Amino acid sequence: MASQDLVESDPFVDPSLRGSTDQQGSTSDESTLVVGRNASLTLGTDALIVLDEGFSQDQSSRCCGLIPSRPKTTKAIPFFNVLWAELSDYDIIIHYARPTSNNIVRPAHIQYPIEKSGRSRATNWVSRLLDRAYRTSQRNKKIKVLVNPYGGNGGAQKAFDRDVQPIFAAARCELSVERTKFQGHAVEIAEKLDIDAFHVIASCSGDGLPHEVFNGLGKKPDARRALSKIAVVQLPCGTGNAMSWNTNGTDSNSLAALCIVKGIRTPIDLVSVTQGDTRTLSFLSQSVGIVAESDLGTEHLRFLGSARFTYGFLVRLLGKTVYPCDLAVHVEMGNKADIKEHHRKHRKTIKKMDKSKDGRYRDGDDDSTHSANDSTPNTSEEDSSQGLPSLRFGTIKDPLPDSWSLNPYDKLGNFYAGNMALMAPALPFFPAALPSDGYLDLVTIDGDIPRLAALQSLLAVEKGTFFDMPHVNYRKITGYRIVPRGQKTGYISIDGERVPFAPFQAEVHSGLGTTLSRRGPIYEGLPGEWGEE
Repeated sequence: MASQDLVESDPFVDPSLRGSTDQQGSTSDESTLVVGRNASLTLGTDALIVLDEGFSQDQSSRCCGLIPSRPKTTKAIPFFNVLWAELSDYDIIIHYARPTSNNIVRPAHIQYPIEKSGRSRATNWVSRLLDRAYRTSQRNKKIKVLVNPYGGNGGAQKAFDRDVQPIFAAARCELSVERTKFQGHAVEIAEKLDIDAFHVIASCSGDGLPHEVFNGLGKKPDARRALSKIAVVQLPCGTGNAMSWNTNGTDSNSLAALCIVKGIRTPIDLVSVTQGDTRTLSFLSQSVGIVAESDLGTEHLRFLGSARFTYGFLVRLLGKTVYPCDLAVHVEMGNKADIKEHHRKHRKTIKKMDKSKDGRYRDGDDDSTHSANDSTPNTSEEDSSQGLPSLRFGTIKDPLPDSWSLNPYDKLGNFYAGNMALMAPALPFFPAALPSDGYLDLVTIDGDIPRLAALQSLLAVEKGTFFDMPHVNYRKITGYRIVPRGQKTGYISIDGERVPFAPFQAEVHSGLGTTLSRRGPIYEGLPGEWGEE
């Protein structure tokens, strides 16, 4: 029993071989590949373990020339960082993402000779390494890359060439790169895209390009199939990178590229917004009031980065600005305790999985990751050739649904509806938001609350205590209609993009879109209890 416990706790032992012994009682060595005279490669629990006596030759054998030190002969490469592995005529070559700082990785490789007699075994070992490195994630992704040359203050192309393209190349992804030439160009590109030629559309930009891509796919005759088959992702090259923060937990281009290489297909809710005769898809948020003005009203301060939002918020806060409107909401959950329990159940689903240290999740009952199959769209054969889903609540031009009531809201300070949790780094305005629970999270706050309470609200968002503040009205909804009044002009934001200041209506489509993420059922970067597993 003692030897069995050792096997279970030994990180050098392949988990799939635990409990496997030969007739003499020794553990199988199928996880270890001997390379050269003084090196070996082992499939450990969470990482590839490289044992190489040659490492010690690159290290000083003494400290300050006085005290002998023990040379390090091993290196651990997390499976999540392994990009590719292959055999050449005489060698095994393993490409991986090597951290050069806390938020930058660069492609690197190790290379060792393989004896001709051992090629068959090495081939099988490489196959097992790639299985462990990718699990259910699609290998050799075919990616349509859209680069906004104006993104990131004009640095998007340089960021792609330096940080992203080398990672994709090392992972043997197939790329088709195109620069957008004007606002709305990504809509045209996505609408005309051959969806059978790609797995992913990656926007090297802020949040504006993913918004255009979703809407371009939504214009296709087979929109449902397109939105299900093509994963829309962001390479965070803009001033607003909320999508990457939610799905990848970073605004680092190189780390986001690694996350896309290893990302698992994740259905996400999309929202149809109707205004006049226009129907727009939203993946991130819709806002009226102080948040919309703090974002769109500070475009001239983009050089401040995310700080411009805080500046705009404080300026309007001092004026105790209100935004009168008429509002109808289809509420599904209005009790904060119920909302917390709903989110806790989703976290509990993840907690039941085996969480490995490389950041991937495996169901405890089998070897499959908790995600949709990478090659299978979320649609049935019946609706795969159809356009966008019909609107169950109608459009802004239709009569109000019978179950809705349009009520005056004279002192609205903030109307903020979100599909994702974080709207900016460390700003989880919607901590209870989930990728595909079929709900939209809505926050409304009166505009005449004391200035101190409003200021405390902004500070509470980062701390993760915003949700529990008594003046924060937080609901999970499936649709709403908002009619601004008392203002001739103002700001309405859909995914950070300005739309006409006019009435609009919205409703949720559960799991209509697709992205790639690290964890699937829950967003990244959530504070306190919201991020607990």
